Amino acid sequence: MISETRMDELERQTMRKVLRRYVPLLILCFVVSFLDRVNIGFAALTMNRELGFSATVFGIGAGLFFIGYVIFEVPSNLILERVGARRWIARIMLTWGVLSACMAFVQGPTSFYVLRILLGVAEAGFFPGIMLYFTYWIPGTWRGRVVSIFMAAMPFANVFGSLLSGYLLGLDGVLGLRGWQLMFIAEGLPAILLAFVVLAVLRDSPDHANWLSEPERQWLSLTIAIERSRVTTARYPGLRVLRNPVLVALALAYFGINLSIFGLSFFLPQIVRAFDLSLVMVGVIAAIPSFIAGIGMMWWGGRSDQHDERRFHVLLPMGLAVIGLGGSTLAAMPVLKLACLCLAAFGTFSAVAIFWSTLPILLGPAVAAVGFGAINSFGNLAGFTAPYAIGVVRDATGSFNAGIQLIAIYGCFAFATLAWAMRGVHGGAGRRERPDTTGVVSVSSVKRP
Repeated sequence: MISETRMDELERQTMRKVLRRYVPLLILCFVVSFLDRVNIGFAALTMNRELGFSATVFGIGAGLFFIGYVIFEVPSNLILERVGARRWIARIMLTWGVLSACMAFVQGPTSFYVLRILLGVAEAGFFPGIMLYFTYWIPGTWRGRVVSIFMAAMPFANVFGSLLSGYLLGLDGVLGLRGWQLMFIAEGLPAILLAFVVLAVLRDSPDHANWLSEPERQWLSLTIAIERSRVTTARYPGLRVLRNPVLVALALAYFGINLSIFGLSFFLPQIVRAFDLSLVMVGVIAAIPSFIAGIGMMWWGGRSDQHDERRFHVLLPMGLAVIGLGGSTLAAMPVLKLACLCLAAFGTFSAVAIFWSTLPILLGPAVAAVGFGAINSFGNLAGFTAPYAIGVVRDATGSFNAGIQLIAIYGCFAFATLAWAMRGVHGGAGRRERPDTTGVVSVSSVKRP
């Protein structure tokens, strides 16, 4: 029997290899994904005026991305399971990179709407696919910190994107293009290049990891298999899984979380522009809430793993997000408004990281592929609702405040819904049994992820 000390060392050695190989690459892919998704918020600073778009036209176009995204989300996740993550994620990145660059050639509302829908179709399945992929490679006791670090890509993409987009918008005339056109092209090309890197580096399961030793491969495969076999869920054949009441509650809660994320992502540059700043300074100031959110969510995710606790660690930041959003509409001084937006960003992004870490506990492998995609699909309807509603309210009132207040009100409902769905969750991944990896244990009888 292998000693506890040797088993701990085998675990640490295996996970070091897995994390070093996959996490940096997937974080980079997610940064590019989120950047391509929300750079439209910066383009609006000059594109709206040049193409004659009202706030409502911009809001519709920004949100139509999520119509295509939602429709093809679950089918994309099912295809990923069938053809393998490596090929399907590479396909997603290649097509979304091409279409993102094509946004530079928008001529009016119609082409704007069509390209945004196609971009959503192309990117559908990327995020829940990555979350599903993590369940194949990352044991539950590691998953909270890994998902938190991974999802820190969202706010840090905003930081990087704010600085880069503010700079690119000022390059009018280079290569005969407007600044917003250069921005779309420059920020679409990395996705195309990364598609080929993903194809070369990713593997579909630990069984295909020739860069792990045999004991490492056996430990990881058996640990993941035991973890998946211990989760019990009600059986819902096929798409009947969508009738699972916990899944429905989680989808409603995720919709509220995403209302905050996309409300901030699409309109923060325009809110900051009202401080009467230059384009470059708008980029700098708009990066501050995202930077704070990125640092905070990594710390918060590590704290959740350290205490093996999920419920408190997702509900508290959701409450802080509601307070921050509501407070930002009441603050008159730019400094106070920015402080409230920082609180909202920290709360929103910290909550979403722990939320996704908790889903395998609440759903289990029986419903994971469909469940992850369904929750992400419904949640991403907020990507249409938030910009459309805020845009309409902005045109009607001349202010973003009423739209942000509506998001904060729904946030209260999302908080209550998630509290109900997680009412039986007190720990995180729970205690795991240590598999015997002396070489005498066969893993062939245990179903692989």
